[in-house]
Amino acid sequence: GVFLYNHLQQKVRNAEALAQKYKQQQEALSAQLQVVYEHRSRLERSLQKERGEHKKTKEDFLVYKLEAQEALNKEKQDSMNRYGALSSQHKILKNQHEDVKKQLLDLQLQHNSLKLEHRKTLETHSQKYAQLQQEKDSEVTSLQDTVYKLREESKLLRKAHQEVHSQLLNAQVVNQE
Repeated sequence: GVFLYNHLQQKVRNAEALAQKYKQQQEALSAQLQVVYEHRSRLERSLQKERGEHKKTKEDFLVYKLEAQEALNKEKQDSMNRYGALSSQHKILKNQHEDVKKQLLDLQLQHNSLKLEHRKTLETHSQKYAQLQQEKDSEVTSLQDTVYKLREESKLLRKAHQEVHSQLLNAQVVNQE
């Protein structure tokens, strides 16, 4: 019985030692589990914080994206308006250029026509001038001939007058004697 008692006592002590060992392991595991829970709790809080920051960043990004899109659309609209204005201005200037080109062509044709007319008028005047010069030269020659003839005639008339005067004087002298 003592042996059985000792044996059972030994078994109880072994069981208690084992229980103590398991209890320590449980406490160690419990402490580790507590650390793990605390770590998990911190991680969850950190994760929540990160999610919150991520959500805020995402919202900020969406706002930024929306603003950027609006700015881009506005810039695009402004560019289209500027392009439209420049395009219409270009059309106006192109039409003005065509008008000026047409005017230049008309003026060149008019200039050529006037040049031709001027040349013809100049030729006509040159011909008339030559004709008038010829007529003048001919008239001058004719007048010079007439003057020469008149001088000759005048000489003859003077001579005749002189002779008549001499005869008259002679007759007067004869009459007085």
